[in-house]
Amino acid sequence: MLKKLRRRVKTIITKSFKKRRKPYNPPVYPGPSPPPPSESPPSPAMPPPPPPPAESQRRSSRPFLFPKTRSTVLPDPSIFFSPHLLSSPLPTNSFFQNFVLKNGDQPEYIHPYLIKSSLSSLSLCYPTRFSNSAFTYQIFNPDLTISASNNTNPNSTHIISSFSDLSVTLDLPSSNLRFFLVRGSPYLTCAATGGVSLSISTIHAILQFSSNSSQTKYTITLNNYQTWILYTSSPIQMTHDVSSITSGGFSGIIRIAILPDSDPRSETTLDRFSSCYPVSGDAVFTKPFSMEYKWEKKGWGDLLMLAHPLHFRLLSSSDCEIVVLEDFKYKSIDGELAGVVGDSWVLKSDPVSITWHSIRGVKEQSYPDIINSLSKDVEALNSATISTSSSYFYGKLIARAARLALIAEELCYFDVIPAVRTFLKGTIEPWLDGTFGANGFLYDGKWGGIVTKQGSLDSGADFGFGIYNDHHYHLGYFLYAIAVLAKIDPAWGRKYRPQAYSVMADFMNLGRGENSTYPRLRCFDLWKLHSWAGGLTEFGDGRNQESTSEAVNAYYSAALMGLAYGDTHLVAIGSTLSAMEIHSAQTWWHLREEDTLYPEDFTRENRVVGVLWANKRDSGLWFAPPDWRECRLGIQLLPLLPITEVLFSEIGFVRELVNWTLPALEREGVGEGWKGFVHALEGVYDNEVALSKIRNLNGFDDGNSLTNLLWWIHSRGDEEEEGGKFCWFGHYCH
Repeated sequence: MLKKLRRRVKTIITKSFKKRRKPYNPPVYPGPSPPPPSESPPSPAMPPPPPPPAESQRRSSRPFLFPKTRSTVLPDPSIFFSPHLLSSPLPTNSFFQNFVLKNGDQPEYIHPYLIKSSLSSLSLCYPTRFSNSAFTYQIFNPDLTISASNNTNPNSTHIISSFSDLSVTLDLPSSNLRFFLVRGSPYLTCAATGGVSLSISTIHAILQFSSNSSQTKYTITLNNYQTWILYTSSPIQMTHDVSSITSGGFSGIIRIAILPDSDPRSETTLDRFSSCYPVSGDAVFTKPFSMEYKWEKKGWGDLLMLAHPLHFRLLSSSDCEIVVLEDFKYKSIDGELAGVVGDSWVLKSDPVSITWHSIRGVKEQSYPDIINSLSKDVEALNSATISTSSSYFYGKLIARAARLALIAEELCYFDVIPAVRTFLKGTIEPWLDGTFGANGFLYDGKWGGIVTKQGSLDSGADFGFGIYNDHHYHLGYFLYAIAVLAKIDPAWGRKYRPQAYSVMADFMNLGRGENSTYPRLRCFDLWKLHSWAGGLTEFGDGRNQESTSEAVNAYYSAALMGLAYGDTHLVAIGSTLSAMEIHSAQTWWHLREEDTLYPEDFTRENRVVGVLWANKRDSGLWFAPPDWRECRLGIQLLPLLPITEVLFSEIGFVRELVNWTLPALEREGVGEGWKGFVHALEGVYDNEVALSKIRNLNGFDDGNSLTNLLWWIHSRGDEEEEGGKFCWFGHYCH
């Protein structure tokens, strides 16, 4: 586990409320960031001109786009997005994706509530959890459903009128209701206009219903042991029966929150902060390995939000004015959420080394052993024998070859690098030039992103790449190969820089708005601090991600490309996202025997999560059942890289994981490639035994090789506990 930052935490609130002078306005979103510094050529076939004195060139350049296509499989975004948003790239793996797919009526987990919009109403759920040894998930029940009883068109749908890194604004136009769905807010906030007659129904029975003397606070007690509190910005008269609450015409702000554990102390906290509400929130990359949350708020007083366990590990109280309410807690599948008071937070990670070569170095006495295998693996490279046209498997093959070049470089065995360079040029260029007949990259303008030729016609092709599934996985492998080739052949790198940056920007663009050609950080969730991979497919449990290691590879490869091109900004962003993805993997995917984050029965039977969903944790994989533990280990490990040492820096957990997995290797039919990954981790703490097992393998994963496994084994240190955890310069910074 990456080192926990020490921090001083205040637990008493002393700030007084200050009335805001600014009137209520709709959310305002910042303009787009400039595109990545790239020099686009006049046409894809021509090399870029020599770089002139740069700032004027950079301002006038246009990002490279692959040939445009009209996909036959993508859904229509105009059904749910406001018209003014359609001219900009749209999110395809976001926390609210279910709201814009099919009927838009599947729930999404916007901590701490599950929220569902359907037929001009919005349902709110504080979920309970079901768990066994195979999976754990949160159960959706519409605890409260909000609508307008004077709605003239009750069958109309919702509209997404704005979105940001940390929020989405959902409108029910026929009801004159606007919901500010801000992640981590303990309140659901709604703006009503035009004299809305509110209707709040429940599937439970209302046992008690009472208001304060000013009729701006109502307490709702249900027969499922829940107590909800409703706040309004001005008096509202409400009546109720056994399962519904109605009001007269109302215009203003409504806030609804559950009272956690029906604790009176929590009610005092909710009362105190009920008058200040967030309408949007953004994450700002302030410096490497640092991120700042900034919320736009309305009303008056101080802003109360909730933080998850990883937030608390990364919160830097010395860099922002926050107060943590340690006793104000909500339950969540992601661990307990606790209150944080403050308009902005700063999150800081320990720095992570982004290196071409092994962090510890390869033992010199092992050079001949690795070189012998390296020569054979390079000799076997032959682009004419590649039979796959899948963007995923093709990407793995070229990244595998790129590893051979870097291993040769690390061992100072340069004789084989020209052959690898020739192979990489022959396999990468057809995808970047558009001359790979069986498949290729195209640009979809409807949602804004790269799709494949096959994926634009078949939603199942390339593992759903054409509907924006797994983009960071596929393109991460391509970026790794591109970065290595640009390093060993700078002239090639200059020629194909526009295409390289376009591939990177598909999932790592930081800009937003009409001037961007890709959405902002397509896969990375800036609140959960890890990626999602589901694409434009509706799922009842929200977005999901299987392989954290392939996600790390994507951002690591982007950082390597930054090193190859001397782009310090790309290095910084790629390094930061890699570090955050590693933190998340170690927090939510890696299960230690003593962990208490998940229910005991699930933790006892699992050392890694198979597929992590927004609302569920599953021990199974998309391609394998839970008892294929070697696959579960392997998919969280591949590809084997220098950054892997950081991802698996906890030797105690590595030992637990391998011991949990080894019995599965006795099963008939276990693939040799998966065995290789198990033995690679075994080599972290038992080098000689692992080396012997690796030498007896009869095959390797299509993204791996004997050379790469030998490189890994021979670059393990004698004291692995500290291996790969921090940048060396950190030892000299105090």
